[in-house]
Amino acid sequence: MGIKIVTPELPESVADATIVAWHKEVGEHVTRDENLVDLETDKVVLEVPALVSGVITEINHQVGAVVTSGEVLGNLSENTDSVMEPQTEKLPEKSSEVIPEKPQQQNIQAKETTETDTVQIMHAPHASPSVRQKMYEQGVSAENITPGGAKGHILPEDVDRAVVQQKSSAGVPIVTMGPGEREEQRVPMTRLRARIAERLQQVQNTAAILTTFNEIDMSAVMSLRSQYKADFEKSHEVKLGFMSFFVRASVEALKRYPEVNASIEGTDIIYHGYYDIGVAVSSSRGLVVPVLKNVDTLSMASIEKQIIDYGQRARHGSLGMEELTGGTFTLSNGGVFGSLLSTPIINPPQCAILGMHKIEKRAVVVNDEIVIRPMMYVALSYDHRLIDGKQAVGFLNSIKSSIEEPAKILLDL
Repeated sequence: MGIKIVTPELPESVADATIVAWHKEVGEHVTRDENLVDLETDKVVLEVPALVSGVITEINHQVGAVVTSGEVLGNLSENTDSVMEPQTEKLPEKSSEVIPEKPQQQNIQAKETTETDTVQIMHAPHASPSVRQKMYEQGVSAENITPGGAKGHILPEDVDRAVVQQKSSAGVPIVTMGPGEREEQRVPMTRLRARIAERLQQVQNTAAILTTFNEIDMSAVMSLRSQYKADFEKSHEVKLGFMSFFVRASVEALKRYPEVNASIEGTDIIYHGYYDIGVAVSSSRGLVVPVLKNVDTLSMASIEKQIIDYGQRARHGSLGMEELTGGTFTLSNGGVFGSLLSTPIINPPQCAILGMHKIEKRAVVVNDEIVIRPMMYVALSYDHRLIDGKQAVGFLNSIKSSIEEPAKILLDL
């Protein structure tokens, strides 16, 4: 009996999806609920599991194809006796000689692949057979590749990037394609990267973006965290970070300045009576912003647990669509990458975003004395069509006050 492999029902706001990886080929056995194919939408990567155990008999759409809800991607047979046996890929036999270089790569010394490397490449657990073949041909092992697919799966373009990086780090001469020409590589944008580019360009074209800065003395929060981090982790089974303090401080500031928690729709202003805060998370596929819902009802421990969970699942591409939609305000922490100062871009349709930065010891004046304190610059980018400078400065002052006197957060002052 044949079973169709179909595209799952896509969310209302998503028109189509792109096939980014097949994890099985025609003739291969699969087990029930095993992931067969990854589909990338504008926001998340969806997995299509096998409905039954059996053998892949047909693949209708290859990697890169754009598909819609309900479209047949391939077929699966439950009757393993009537279908072909799993096919074993025929790979070039390994000899003691160096693999001949391709004509266009004559000026590049290819890295020799040892027997051990070959075994590792051809059994890479997170790569399709075609990708493993490409890794073999290029002499790149999985450990040197940064996966761009869901749950750490290696995509063809990931191999291309690894090859370029490997050549660069090895100091290999650039291949010249002709007089005055230098080597280039053209790789298509992922759906997520293209969507990010579209949204950022959209907000730059439609919003009147302005950024206001302030600096925060982190001494009090760092002292509090150092004093109670062991007890906190023991009681709540999660580490106490700085993000939960800034999330709580943001909620208090949003209550005082509701315009910062609002959005513009046409000629209307929508004031949100709830606090859904997005936390920007970097992943191998690009920046995603999962949303903490109803943050004003969450404890510090709950906030920390959700942020850690979102970060882990963002890196594996397993965030759900509902976790990436909505949001009335966003926090972006560039400090984890060493950023000292930046002007974050608003995440539409929101009207503001708070940028956090690296904590750095600096000389500051306190009570007419120069002292060394751990300081952080914070930046509020906002839509000047709705938020005035007075409100933006007041919002940042509220954040500063809450962080420099964390008892206010804990006591709801």
